[in-house]
Amino acid sequence: MSASNASRAGYRLGVDIGGTFTDIVLERDDGKMHTTKVLTTPRAPELGALEGIETVLRAACVAPTDVSLVIHGTTLVTNALIERRGAVTAFITTAGHRDALEIGTESRFAQYDIFMVKPEPLVPRMRRFAINERVLANGRVVVPLDLAEVEAILPRLRQEQVSAVAIGFLHAYANPAHEKAVAELLTNRLPGVAISLSSEVSAELREYERFSTTCANAYTQPMMARYLGQLEEQLRQRGFRCPLFLMLSGGGLCGVETAARFPIRLIESGPAGGAMFASHLAREYGLPSVLSFDMGGTTAKICLIDDGKPQTTRSFETARVYRFMKGSGLPLRIPAVDMVEIGAGGGSIAHLDQLGRISVGPESAGAEPGPACYGRGGTRPTVTDADLAMGRIAPARFAGGTLPLDSSKAETALMADVGASLGLAAATAAFGVAEMVDENMASAARVHAIESGKGFGGRAMIAFGGAAPLHAARVAEKLGIDTVVIPSHAGVGSAVGFLRAPVAYEVVRSNFQLLSALRPQDLSRMFEAMTVEAASVVAEAAPGRSTVEKRSGFMRYVGQAHEIEVAIPVRAYRSGDDAALRELFEAEYLRLFKRLVPGVDIEAMSWKTEVSTQIPPPTARRTNASDSQPKPLERRPVFEPAKEAFVEASIYRREDLPPGARVSGPAVIEEDETSTVLTSAFDAVVHDWAIILTKRAGDER
Repeated sequence: MSASNASRAGYRLGVDIGGTFTDIVLERDDGKMHTTKVLTTPRAPELGALEGIETVLRAACVAPTDVSLVIHGTTLVTNALIERRGAVTAFITTAGHRDALEIGTESRFAQYDIFMVKPEPLVPRMRRFAINERVLANGRVVVPLDLAEVEAILPRLRQEQVSAVAIGFLHAYANPAHEKAVAELLTNRLPGVAISLSSEVSAELREYERFSTTCANAYTQPMMARYLGQLEEQLRQRGFRCPLFLMLSGGGLCGVETAARFPIRLIESGPAGGAMFASHLAREYGLPSVLSFDMGGTTAKICLIDDGKPQTTRSFETARVYRFMKGSGLPLRIPAVDMVEIGAGGGSIAHLDQLGRISVGPESAGAEPGPACYGRGGTRPTVTDADLAMGRIAPARFAGGTLPLDSSKAETALMADVGASLGLAAATAAFGVAEMVDENMASAARVHAIESGKGFGGRAMIAFGGAAPLHAARVAEKLGIDTVVIPSHAGVGSAVGFLRAPVAYEVVRSNFQLLSALRPQDLSRMFEAMTVEAASVVAEAAPGRSTVEKRSGFMRYVGQAHEIEVAIPVRAYRSGDDAALRELFEAEYLRLFKRLVPGVDIEAMSWKTEVSTQIPPPTARRTNASDSQPKPLERRPVFEPAKEAFVEASIYRREDLPPGARVSGPAVIEEDETSTVLTSAFDAVVHDWAIILTKRAGDER
């Protein structure tokens, strides 16, 4: 699509395809938004997205030619890996390492389970081929590549009807010449076959993770290239003439060409958009320490944000055999926002475990058939059914009235699977379900904070997603958080986050160096090459935009097995001052572990460069202190956790509350996409772009 129209158009479009709902946000240059939620169409995700786009454009009276940019996040890559719906893929590797994908790290994620099932490799052994070649960790070739061996496997690749090839040689991150030679031969002899090189997809040490990431990229590459091409064409046929950007797992944006080449970087694009949304709000409201709480229809995502920046990681797992059990999935080495994800969404199914206790998730009702109250064939109780039975949701006004809910079906499902066996009424069973899912989310947040070396003292919560505002107050009570921010358009927060993200790309290279024997010239040359590579990707998607660069190193004490990321300012790496790098490492190590290891040298394993477009500083958000006491729309019974009984709660519409309006719990503030529930522990003040919940003084819950 041509970018020539971008300057004269006044709208941007964010499209987030989730497991249950597809969220669409249309934002005008002055900040005014039009939003909608439609049920995701799992068999053809683009159909639901296009339906939602047409709906929001029609509601805003906007023509496709008025849209200057479309930003898209999708679960397509994740679903392809989980459901094993990718391309017929082959893997070419160094002789002796054909089975690395199955051997893995030889670790056991369930130590005492003799029936433990490991994830199956994406490439079966019959399509894995070993080639005699060898490169050392310093990049020196000790066994030259013989292309005749590659020629010999071509008939097998054709026979297997391979449509993607992953190439991963030992230590290719240090010298990619052999991988590039094989790729050139395959490109000439097997036209149309997608090829992924480990030296381009994940140029880092640890061959198992690098090979796994490369195979996952190759496995999803043909499908994503086809999907993105079709989506571009369908948008063009509908009159769009603007660029299409994709949300990356690390929190940046990229163009279609980069997304089609490295689809594995899109695997957490939706949740990353949510983290960018919360980061933007943290800067706007001057909140230095934030817990981002994103609860949708299928999962809940929790992320820590400090100084307006989300935590990031390079280690990620997908397609877990035991859902949400760490270590049971395919390991990936990609830039991603560091968050914990659990099966706790509105569609998470409640049941009794073997001991007769209420358990929630990780199985979800999804969009088809959905919760029992949707009336679309679902019969098992979900978190949404519990919220409805507790009076938190107005059945006739759910999703702006486009999807009315059936309270009787919700109560029937709760009684059948939970209440009857425990001798509980439907409302009490619903309270049990809500308490379990809230405690699951609070526990996940506690563990994530501890693992990150952080706590909740002075930390505010930003809650968004269709279900988070319903549960935020109760989760905050459990975590001891005093302030909760519910932004406007919270129900489509991730899609709004797409519109706040910069165009960005990062490059990582492994280059082992002891700080005591630092080679500054090698480091400078490597950083310069990495900067050129990252900047070219950004310039392709955003030509002429000013950019910023960040650099960091992954370091550890000699003898340790895992590194920590250390931000490196320009003065440190340009001067080659090993003392400055040591000081930076020790400051970060002390923050994480509260102690240092004296007398031990430090080694750097990998180095990172990120180039991103500059984003304008956020406008400080303020509100008029009107202290008005708004009149409620109605009053209805809502189940209050503190009393474990129904109480009369005030019900408000979000659009009827002026800035400065004050509301005391118990109360519910409704919007088309979600509802904010105030327990009796909280008061709320309506700001210009958010609802701020504050725990009452002296309330220790």
